[in-house]
Amino acid sequence: MEATDLAWLLAAFALVLLMFPGLALFYGGMLGSRHTLNMIMMVMGALAVTAVFYVVIGHGLVLGDSIGGFIGNPVEMLGFESLMTDDGSGSTFWGAFYVLFAGISIAIVASGAAGRMKFGAWLGFAALWLLLVYSPIAHWVFAFDDEEAGVTGGWLRNVVQLHDFAGGTAVHMNAGMAALALALVLGKRKAFPGRPHNLPLAVLGAGLLWVGWIGFNGGTAGGASFLAEYVVLATLLAGCTGMLGFVIVEKFREGRTTTLGMITGLVAGLVGITPSADAVSPIGALLVGLFTGAAVSWLMTLLPKLKIDEPLDAFMVHGMGGIVGTLCVVLFGAAAAPAGITGVLFGGDWDILWRELVAIVATCLYSFVVTFVIAKAMDKVIGLRVDEEIEFAGLDTSLHAESAYHLSRN
Repeated sequence: MEATDLAWLLAAFALVLLMFPGLALFYGGMLGSRHTLNMIMMVMGALAVTAVFYVVIGHGLVLGDSIGGFIGNPVEMLGFESLMTDDGSGSTFWGAFYVLFAGISIAIVASGAAGRMKFGAWLGFAALWLLLVYSPIAHWVFAFDDEEAGVTGGWLRNVVQLHDFAGGTAVHMNAGMAALALALVLGKRKAFPGRPHNLPLAVLGAGLLWVGWIGFNGGTAGGASFLAEYVVLATLLAGCTGMLGFVIVEKFREGRTTTLGMITGLVAGLVGITPSADAVSPIGALLVGLFTGAAVSWLMTLLPKLKIDEPLDAFMVHGMGGIVGTLCVVLFGAAAAPAGITGVLFGGDWDILWRELVAIVATCLYSFVVTFVIAKAMDKVIGLRVDEEIEFAGLDTSLHAESAYHLSRN
């Protein structure tokens, strides 16, 4: 790998790492003040568990030679032993980069457990989820065939020929559906949910997520290239119109626009552009963000009717947003963009539609069902929810003996 490419990728890695404190502050600001530190610990703890899991066994499960197209061979890369020498391909960097991809996926799932899950149970759930849910789906999407090396990749990428630039399926749809399943198993919160206690904190978190997304999509380009330039531009544009799409619908729906709506739309736009960043024109990127932000804003009206307590909206923003973004490849693909896909709105072949639909259905069904089974089994064995008195007192003081705010003069 050229030094310039590696320099950009290392910079992108640092940007993606910012997504973890960003998500922690974004989620923490949207919860009540008594659960803020617990949510920060859930997000950062998810990354810690991921690092251990991924080094020990995860890298092989995701990128190893495929076993039936379903899962990689874990024996190939046990303990990252194969990454201890420089083979010139940047494989050591990619090992580290994929740790962050896996970590942010399970961190998003914390939305479904907000304010009511035991911290130790969360860490155990995270490890099982990475093993049984994330690793298979990530293998389907991220593992490419390599005929020269005699390596077979995942079935969605290589057989179905899904187009997903940076993880709309394996990261966002997967995490969104898992958050929904976990929320359903845990049930509604008994303590008064309250409104977001610190919106400036949530805005700061959303801003850090946007910065991290530049590295997330830009690093996926694989080096300092025109493709990296292109997807960074698309990421900027979709984030901007995601904000607009959300608040336009919010205005028509409720007669007002909100700060929370704007930053939610920002994240929705970024989710939407993740699978399509290399496939749409700049105008297309604007449309992807606008459509995803608007769709998520409208779909959020359904949650109260469904009586689902998933307070940080990962199901809608990441799950539904990921679906909309994946379908945008079908609609807005531009032949002149790096991916060379012509969307159906520009006279393209409808053949791509079934490929994206298969990926959407397979990802959502597998993630939801297996996550639900994991959570149900753990709940039966060890119990996932905190006691009622702990929930009412607040998880910060009850579980961690800390408080996010000390308002006394001492």
